[in-house]
Amino acid sequence: MTKLSAVYENIPPPRSAWLWDRSAIEAWQLTRFNLQLAEILPRNQFYRRKFSQDSMHLRSLLELQQLPFTTKDELVRSVDAHGLSQHQTFERSRYTRMHRTSGTTGAPLLICDTAEDWQGWWSATWQHVLEAANVTSSDRVFLAFSFGPFIGFWSAHQACVDRGVMVIPGGGLSSIARLEFIRQSQANVVLCTPSYALHLAEVAQRESLPLGELQVDRIIVAGEAGGSIPAVRSRIESAWQAKVVDHSGATEVGPWGFGWPDHPGLHVIETSFIAELLPLGATQALLPSQATPEQLAAPAELILTSLGRLSAPVIRYRTGDIVQAGFSSRGDCNFLWLAGGVSGRNDDMVTIRGVNLFPSSIDAIAREFDTIQEYQVIIGRAGA
Repeated sequence: MTKLSAVYENIPPPRSAWLWDRSAIEAWQLTRFNLQLAEILPRNQFYRRKFSQDSMHLRSLLELQQLPFTTKDELVRSVDAHGLSQHQTFERSRYTRMHRTSGTTGAPLLICDTAEDWQGWWSATWQHVLEAANVTSSDRVFLAFSFGPFIGFWSAHQACVDRGVMVIPGGGLSSIARLEFIRQSQANVVLCTPSYALHLAEVAQRESLPLGELQVDRIIVAGEAGGSIPAVRSRIESAWQAKVVDHSGATEVGPWGFGWPDHPGLHVIETSFIAELLPLGATQALLPSQATPEQLAAPAELILTSLGRLSAPVIRYRTGDIVQAGFSSRGDCNFLWLAGGVSGRNDDMVTIRGVNLFPSSIDAIAREFDTIQEYQVIIGRAGA
Protein backbone atom coordinates (compact mmCIF):
# COMPACT_ATOMS: atom_id res chain seq x y z
CA MET A 1 0.00 0.00 0.00
CA THR A 2 3.03 2.33 -0.21
CA LYS A 3 1.91 3.93 -3.45
CA LEU A 4 -1.62 4.37 -2.13
CA SER A 5 -0.46 6.24 0.96
CA ALA A 6 1.83 8.46 -1.14
CA VAL A 7 -1.19 9.97 -2.89
CA TYR A 8 -2.39 11.34 0.44
CA GLU A 9 0.98 12.57 1.68
CA ASN A 10 2.22 16.15 1.85
CA ILE A 11 -1.14 17.76 1.02
CA PRO A 12 -0.41 21.50 1.33
CA PRO A 13 -2.59 23.77 3.49
CA PRO A 14 -5.06 25.72 1.30
CA ARG A 15 -3.60 29.19 1.81
CA SER A 16 -0.12 27.92 1.06
CA ALA A 17 -1.19 26.22 -2.19
CA TRP A 18 -3.21 29.26 -3.28
CA LEU A 19 0.03 31.25 -3.61
CA TRP A 20 1.84 28.76 -5.85
CA ASP A 21 2.71 30.03 -9.30
CA ARG A 22 1.55 28.24 -12.46
CA SER A 23 4.74 26.17 -12.81
CA ALA A 24 4.47 24.91 -9.21
CA ILE A 25 0.79 24.05 -9.68
CA GLU A 26 1.50 22.08 -12.85
CA ALA A 27 4.49 20.29 -11.30
CA TRP A 28 2.28 19.17 -8.39
CA GLN A 29 -0.45 18.04 -10.80
CA LEU A 30 1.94 16.01 -12.94
CA THR A 31 3.43 14.24 -9.91
CA ARG A 32 0.02 13.46 -8.40
CA PHE A 33 -1.42 12.28 -11.69
CA ASN A 34 1.45 9.86 -12.23
CA LEU A 35 1.10 8.54 -8.67
CA GLN A 36 -2.58 8.03 -9.36
CA LEU A 37 -1.96 6.25 -12.67
CA ALA A 38 0.51 3.86 -11.04
CA GLU A 39 -2.11 2.92 -8.45
CA ILE A 40 -5.25 2.64 -10.57
CA LEU A 41 -4.28 1.35 -14.01
CA PRO A 42 -3.36 -2.21 -12.98
CA ARG A 43 -6.76 -2.54 -11.25
CA ASN A 44 -9.23 -0.20 -12.91
CA GLN A 45 -11.06 -2.10 -15.68
CA PHE A 46 -12.61 1.02 -17.17
CA TYR A 47 -9.41 3.03 -17.71
CA ARG A 48 -7.22 0.04 -18.47
CA ARG A 49 -9.57 -0.79 -21.34
CA LYS A 50 -10.01 2.87 -22.34
CA PHE A 51 -6.25 3.54 -22.55
CA SER A 52 -5.39 0.03 -23.86
CA GLN A 53 -2.58 -0.33 -21.31
CA ASP A 54 -2.10 -1.15 -17.65
CA SER A 55 0.78 1.26 -16.99
CA MET A 56 1.55 4.81 -18.06
CA HIS A 57 3.80 7.67 -16.99
CA LEU A 58 3.41 11.22 -18.31
CA ARG A 59 6.51 13.35 -18.81
CA SER A 60 4.45 16.53 -19.27
CA LEU A 61 0.88 17.64 -18.68
CA LEU A 62 0.70 18.27 -22.42
CA GLU A 63 0.67 14.50 -22.88
CA LEU A 64 -2.62 14.41 -20.98
CA GLN A 65 -4.28 15.84 -24.08
CA GLN A 66 -3.44 12.68 -26.00
CA LEU A 67 -5.84 10.73 -23.76
CA PRO A 68 -9.54 10.50 -24.67
CA PHE A 69 -12.27 12.35 -22.82
CA THR A 70 -14.49 10.57 -20.29
CA THR A 71 -18.24 11.21 -20.44
CA LYS A 72 -21.12 10.61 -18.03
CA ASP A 73 -22.76 8.42 -20.65
CA GLU A 74 -19.69 6.16 -20.71
CA LEU A 75 -19.81 5.71 -16.95
CA VAL A 76 -23.52 4.89 -17.06
CA ARG A 77 -23.07 2.39 -19.91
CA SER A 78 -20.22 0.65 -18.07
CA VAL A 79 -22.25 -0.37 -15.00
CA ASP A 80 -21.87 -3.97 -13.89
CA ALA A 81 -24.50 -6.40 -12.62
CA HIS A 82 -24.46 -4.64 -9.25
CA GLY A 83 -25.19 -1.23 -10.78
CA LEU A 84 -21.68 0.13 -10.20
CA SER A 85 -19.64 1.80 -12.91
CA GLN A 86 -16.51 -0.11 -13.82
CA HIS A 87 -14.43 3.00 -13.26
CA GLN A 88 -14.47 1.96 -9.60
CA THR A 89 -10.90 0.77 -8.96
CA PHE A 90 -11.07 -1.67 -6.05
CA GLU A 91 -12.97 -4.76 -4.98
CA ARG A 92 -16.32 -4.06 -3.30
CA SER A 93 -15.06 -4.90 0.20
CA ARG A 94 -12.71 -1.87 0.13
CA TYR A 95 -15.57 0.64 -0.14
CA THR A 96 -17.30 2.22 2.83
CA ARG A 97 -19.52 4.88 1.25
CA MET A 98 -22.08 4.83 -1.56
CA HIS A 99 -23.80 7.82 -3.16
CA ARG A 100 -25.85 8.32 -6.29
CA THR A 101 -25.96 11.05 -8.93
CA SER A 102 -29.15 13.08 -9.19
CA GLY A 103 -30.08 11.70 -12.61
CA THR A 104 -30.98 15.14 -14.01
CA THR A 105 -28.94 14.48 -17.18
CA GLY A 106 -29.34 10.71 -17.49
CA ALA A 107 -29.78 7.54 -15.48
CA PRO A 108 -28.68 7.84 -11.81
CA LEU A 109 -25.20 6.44 -11.26
CA LEU A 110 -23.97 4.68 -8.11
CA ILE A 111 -20.54 5.91 -6.96
CA CYS A 112 -18.55 4.42 -4.07
CA ASP A 113 -15.57 5.74 -2.10
CA THR A 114 -13.08 4.16 0.26
CA ALA A 115 -12.50 5.49 3.77
CA GLU A 116 -9.07 6.71 2.65
CA ASP A 117 -10.50 8.73 -0.23
CA TRP A 118 -13.33 10.09 1.87
CA GLN A 119 -11.04 11.57 4.49
CA GLY A 120 -7.76 11.95 2.60
CA TRP A 121 -9.21 13.48 -0.57
CA TRP A 122 -12.85 14.58 -0.22
CA SER A 123 -12.40 16.19 3.19
CA ALA A 124 -8.97 17.61 2.32
CA THR A 125 -10.38 19.17 -0.86
CA TRP A 126 -13.38 20.65 0.98
CA GLN A 127 -11.00 22.45 3.35
CA HIS A 128 -10.42 24.99 0.56
CA VAL A 129 -14.11 25.91 0.64
CA LEU A 130 -14.16 26.22 4.44
CA GLU A 131 -10.91 28.18 4.49
CA ALA A 132 -12.19 30.68 1.93
CA ALA A 133 -15.38 31.07 3.99
CA ASN A 134 -13.23 31.66 7.11
CA VAL A 135 -14.89 28.75 8.94
CA THR A 136 -13.10 27.96 12.22
CA SER A 137 -13.64 25.74 15.25
CA SER A 138 -15.58 28.57 16.91
CA ASP A 139 -18.33 28.42 14.26
CA ARG A 140 -21.57 26.42 14.32
CA VAL A 141 -22.41 25.00 10.88
CA PHE A 142 -25.99 24.04 9.98
CA LEU A 143 -26.39 21.67 7.02
CA ALA A 144 -29.82 22.32 5.52
CA PHE A 145 -30.04 19.38 3.13
CA SER A 146 -31.83 16.04 3.10
CA PHE A 147 -28.87 13.72 3.85
CA GLY A 148 -30.18 11.51 1.04
CA PRO A 149 -28.20 9.43 -1.50
CA PHE A 150 -27.14 12.48 -3.55
CA ILE A 151 -23.67 13.59 -2.43
CA GLY A 152 -25.05 17.03 -1.45
CA PHE A 153 -23.13 18.31 1.54
CA TRP A 154 -22.14 14.89 2.94
CA SER A 155 -18.46 15.58 2.33
CA ALA A 156 -18.85 19.04 3.85
CA HIS A 157 -20.06 17.33 7.02
CA GLN A 158 -16.88 15.25 7.13
CA ALA A 159 -14.68 18.27 6.38
CA CYS A 160 -16.29 20.31 9.17
CA VAL A 161 -15.82 17.46 11.66
CA ASP A 162 -12.17 17.13 10.63
CA ARG A 163 -11.79 20.89 11.05
CA GLY A 164 -13.10 20.71 14.62
CA VAL A 165 -16.28 22.65 13.82
CA MET A 166 -19.64 22.12 15.53
CA VAL A 167 -21.80 20.40 12.88
CA ILE A 168 -25.60 20.57 13.07
CA PRO A 169 -27.51 18.17 10.74
CA GLY A 170 -30.76 19.59 9.36
CA GLY A 171 -32.12 16.59 7.45
CA GLY A 172 -35.68 15.28 7.81
CA LEU A 173 -37.15 18.60 8.95
CA SER A 174 -39.66 21.02 7.49
CA SER A 175 -38.41 24.45 6.48
CA ILE A 176 -39.95 26.17 9.49
CA ALA A 177 -38.47 23.48 11.77
CA ARG A 178 -35.06 24.08 10.21
CA LEU A 179 -35.32 27.80 10.82
CA GLU A 180 -36.26 27.16 14.42
CA PHE A 181 -33.35 24.71 14.77
CA ILE A 182 -30.98 27.34 13.34
CA ARG A 183 -32.25 29.80 15.94
CA GLN A 184 -32.11 27.31 18.81
CA SER A 185 -28.63 26.01 17.96
CA GLN A 186 -27.28 29.54 17.36
CA ALA A 187 -25.80 28.37 14.05
CA ASN A 188 -23.87 31.12 12.28
CA VAL A 189 -22.99 29.27 9.03
CA VAL A 190 -25.65 27.61 6.82
CA LEU A 191 -24.98 25.20 3.94
CA CYS A 192 -27.73 24.76 1.32
CA THR A 193 -28.63 25.36 -2.33
CA PRO A 194 -29.20 28.97 -3.48
CA SER A 195 -32.86 28.31 -4.24
CA TYR A 196 -33.40 26.78 -0.80
CA ALA A 197 -31.80 29.79 0.87
CA LEU A 198 -34.39 31.93 -0.96
CA HIS A 199 -37.16 29.51 -0.02
CA LEU A 200 -36.21 29.67 3.66
CA ALA A 201 -36.30 33.45 3.41
CA GLU A 202 -39.82 33.25 1.95
CA VAL A 203 -40.95 30.90 4.74
CA ALA A 204 -39.41 33.17 7.37
CA GLN A 205 -41.26 36.16 5.94
CA ARG A 206 -44.56 34.25 5.86
CA GLU A 207 -44.08 33.12 9.45
CA SER A 208 -42.95 36.60 10.62
CA LEU A 209 -39.57 35.23 11.64
CA PRO A 210 -36.93 37.97 11.20
CA LEU A 211 -33.91 36.31 9.59
CA GLY A 212 -31.74 39.28 10.48
CA GLU A 213 -32.10 38.41 14.16
CA LEU A 214 -30.52 35.00 13.67
CA GLN A 215 -26.78 34.66 14.12
CA VAL A 216 -26.17 33.46 10.56
CA ASP A 217 -23.43 35.53 8.93
CA ARG A 218 -22.29 33.19 6.11
CA ILE A 219 -24.17 30.93 3.71
CA ILE A 220 -22.20 28.41 1.65
CA VAL A 221 -24.23 27.43 -1.41
CA ALA A 222 -23.84 24.72 -4.04
CA GLY A 223 -25.85 22.59 -6.44
CA GLU A 224 -26.99 25.48 -8.66
CA ALA A 225 -25.47 28.47 -10.44
CA GLY A 226 -27.06 31.08 -8.14
CA GLY A 227 -24.09 31.62 -5.84
CA SER A 228 -22.23 33.51 -8.58
CA ILE A 229 -25.23 35.19 -10.21
CA PRO A 230 -25.19 38.74 -8.78
CA ALA A 231 -29.00 39.12 -8.62
CA VAL A 232 -29.49 35.79 -6.81
CA ARG A 233 -26.54 36.39 -4.53
CA SER A 234 -27.77 39.87 -3.65
CA ARG A 235 -31.26 38.62 -2.77
CA ILE A 236 -29.90 35.94 -0.46
CA GLU A 237 -27.51 38.33 1.27
CA SER A 238 -30.20 40.98 1.67
CA ALA A 239 -32.74 38.53 3.11
CA TRP A 240 -30.35 36.84 5.52
CA GLN A 241 -28.04 39.79 6.27
CA ALA A 242 -25.22 37.32 5.63
CA LYS A 243 -22.40 36.77 3.13
CA VAL A 244 -22.72 34.14 0.37
CA VAL A 245 -19.84 31.82 -0.53
CA ASP A 246 -20.22 29.79 -3.74
CA HIS A 247 -19.08 26.19 -4.16
CA SER A 248 -19.35 23.63 -6.94
CA GLY A 249 -18.96 19.87 -7.14
CA ALA A 250 -20.60 16.67 -8.35
CA THR A 251 -20.96 13.10 -7.12
CA GLU A 252 -18.98 11.59 -9.98
CA VAL A 253 -16.34 14.36 -9.97
CA GLY A 254 -15.87 15.64 -6.43
CA PRO A 255 -15.80 19.10 -4.75
CA TRP A 256 -13.94 21.05 -7.40
CA GLY A 257 -14.62 24.77 -6.83
CA PHE A 258 -14.74 27.43 -4.12
CA GLY A 259 -15.70 31.09 -3.98
CA TRP A 260 -15.30 34.05 -1.63
CA PRO A 261 -17.60 35.88 0.79
CA ASP A 262 -16.98 39.28 -0.77
CA HIS A 263 -17.58 38.63 -4.50
CA PRO A 264 -19.07 36.05 -6.90
CA GLY A 265 -17.03 33.54 -8.89
CA LEU A 266 -15.23 30.24 -8.36
CA HIS A 267 -11.65 29.00 -8.20
CA VAL A 268 -10.92 25.47 -9.45
CA ILE A 269 -9.15 23.58 -6.65
CA GLU A 270 -6.10 22.80 -8.73
CA THR A 271 -4.30 20.72 -6.10
CA SER A 272 -7.13 18.16 -6.42
CA PHE A 273 -8.01 18.61 -10.10
CA ILE A 274 -6.41 19.30 -13.46
CA ALA A 275 -8.65 21.71 -15.35
CA GLU A 276 -8.90 22.03 -19.12
CA LEU A 277 -11.14 24.25 -21.21
CA LEU A 278 -12.98 22.95 -24.27
CA PRO A 279 -14.21 25.93 -26.36
CA LEU A 280 -17.80 25.54 -27.51
CA GLY A 281 -17.86 23.70 -30.83
CA ALA A 282 -14.19 22.66 -30.57
CA THR A 283 -12.70 19.17 -30.24
CA GLN A 284 -9.38 20.07 -28.59
CA ALA A 285 -9.23 21.26 -24.98
CA LEU A 286 -6.61 23.64 -23.60
CA LEU A 287 -4.72 23.73 -20.33
CA PRO A 288 -4.93 27.14 -18.62
CA SER A 289 -1.25 27.79 -19.35
CA GLN A 290 -1.81 27.10 -23.07
CA ALA A 291 -4.72 29.48 -23.51
CA THR A 292 -4.50 33.14 -24.47
CA PRO A 293 -6.51 35.65 -22.38
CA GLU A 294 -9.07 35.74 -25.20
CA GLN A 295 -9.38 31.94 -25.22
CA LEU A 296 -9.70 31.85 -21.44
CA ALA A 297 -12.49 34.42 -21.49
CA ALA A 298 -14.50 32.66 -24.22
CA PRO A 299 -17.34 30.32 -23.12
CA ALA A 300 -15.97 26.79 -22.77
CA GLU A 301 -16.88 23.45 -21.25
CA LEU A 302 -14.90 22.62 -18.11
CA ILE A 303 -12.93 19.37 -18.35
CA LEU A 304 -11.66 17.95 -15.05
CA THR A 305 -9.23 15.21 -14.03
CA SER A 306 -9.36 14.20 -10.39
CA LEU A 307 -6.07 13.89 -8.48
CA GLY A 308 -6.22 11.51 -5.53
CA ARG A 309 -9.69 9.96 -5.69
CA LEU A 310 -8.27 6.49 -6.29
CA SER A 311 -11.51 4.62 -5.64
CA ALA A 312 -13.49 6.34 -8.43
CA PRO A 313 -11.18 8.49 -10.57
CA VAL A 314 -12.28 10.53 -13.56
CA ILE A 315 -9.72 11.43 -16.21
CA ARG A 316 -10.48 14.23 -18.67
CA TYR A 317 -14.12 14.22 -17.59
CA ARG A 318 -16.55 16.35 -19.58
CA THR A 319 -18.48 18.03 -16.78
CA GLY A 320 -20.97 19.73 -19.10
CA ASP A 321 -20.44 22.95 -17.10
CA ILE A 322 -19.98 26.09 -19.19
CA VAL A 323 -17.50 28.59 -17.78
CA GLN A 324 -15.48 31.66 -18.72
CA ALA A 325 -12.04 31.50 -17.18
CA GLY A 326 -9.11 33.73 -16.31
CA PHE A 327 -6.74 34.47 -13.46
CA SER A 328 -7.77 36.66 -10.55
CA SER A 329 -5.81 39.87 -10.03
CA ARG A 330 -6.51 39.90 -6.26
CA GLY A 331 -3.27 38.14 -5.39
CA ASP A 332 -4.78 35.86 -2.71
CA CYS A 333 -5.14 32.80 -4.97
CA ASN A 334 -3.47 31.78 -8.22
CA PHE A 335 -5.80 28.88 -9.00
CA LEU A 336 -7.81 29.10 -12.23
CA TRP A 337 -10.57 31.70 -11.77
CA LEU A 338 -14.11 31.47 -13.17
CA ALA A 339 -15.49 34.97 -12.75
CA GLY A 340 -19.11 33.99 -13.36
CA GLY A 341 -18.89 30.60 -11.70
CA VAL A 342 -20.79 28.03 -13.76
CA SER A 343 -22.85 30.06 -16.23
CA GLY A 344 -24.78 27.08 -17.58
CA ARG A 345 -24.61 23.51 -18.85
CA ASN A 346 -24.08 22.46 -22.43
CA ASP A 347 -27.10 20.15 -22.22
CA ASP A 348 -29.30 23.04 -20.99
CA MET A 349 -28.22 25.51 -23.67
CA VAL A 350 -30.77 26.57 -26.27
CA THR A 351 -30.10 28.68 -29.34
CA ILE A 352 -32.66 31.40 -30.02
CA ARG A 353 -32.16 33.37 -33.23
CA GLY A 354 -28.48 32.49 -33.22
CA VAL A 355 -27.94 33.44 -29.56
CA ASN A 356 -26.80 30.77 -27.09
CA LEU A 357 -29.00 31.07 -24.01
CA PHE A 358 -28.58 29.35 -20.64
CA PRO A 359 -31.19 29.13 -17.85
CA SER A 360 -28.80 30.98 -15.55
CA SER A 361 -29.06 34.03 -17.83
CA ILE A 362 -32.81 34.08 -17.33
CA ASP A 363 -32.37 33.51 -13.60
CA ALA A 364 -30.13 36.56 -13.37
CA ILE A 365 -32.98 38.72 -14.67
CA ALA A 366 -35.93 37.01 -12.95
CA ARG A 367 -34.28 37.16 -9.52
CA GLU A 368 -34.04 40.95 -9.75
CA PHE A 369 -37.78 41.03 -8.99
CA ASP A 370 -38.63 40.34 -5.36
CA THR A 371 -42.15 39.20 -6.22
CA ILE A 372 -40.89 36.22 -8.27
CA GLN A 373 -40.34 33.07 -6.21
CA GLU A 374 -40.97 30.21 -8.67
CA TYR A 375 -41.18 30.55 -12.44
CA GLN A 376 -41.27 28.50 -15.62
CA VAL A 377 -39.68 29.23 -18.99
CA ILE A 378 -41.40 28.00 -22.15
CA ILE A 379 -39.57 28.21 -25.47
CA GLY A 380 -41.63 27.94 -28.63
CA ARG A 381 -41.10 28.29 -32.35
CA ALA A 382 -43.59 29.73 -34.87
CA GLY A 383 -43.06 28.80 -38.49
CA ALA A 384 -39.55 28.41 -39.86
